[in-house]
Amino acid sequence: MPGFVRVGVRADFPPGAGRMVVVEGRHVAVFHLDDGLYAIDNLCLHRAGPLCDGPIEDGVVTCPWHGWSYAIRTGTLVQDPRVGVSRYDVQVDGEDVRVRLADD
Repeated sequence: MPGFVRVGVRADFPPGAGRMVVVEGRHVAVFHLDDGLYAIDNLCLHRAGPLCDGPIEDGVVTCPWHGWSYAIRTGTLVQDPRVGVSRYDVQVDGEDVRVRLADD
């Protein structure tokens, strides 16, 4: 199982927003919700739109390109909960933020 990779510091991830980071060559969206930091694949399943740039409401991010929505905490597609993007573990150690690329 891969280990955690440092992707920045807490200040890099403002509350209520998403930010794309690259972890071992993979584009990952890190979101700062009220209850912590969460990481999912950054590419929408539909046409690979950038999820990190989508609007966030009630823990759901909507792809800015065509409106597909994902539960940030799980990566599940809202329109069809049988599918979704990968979710990754996030670890905060002091100010450092780390992501581990182990699929659920």
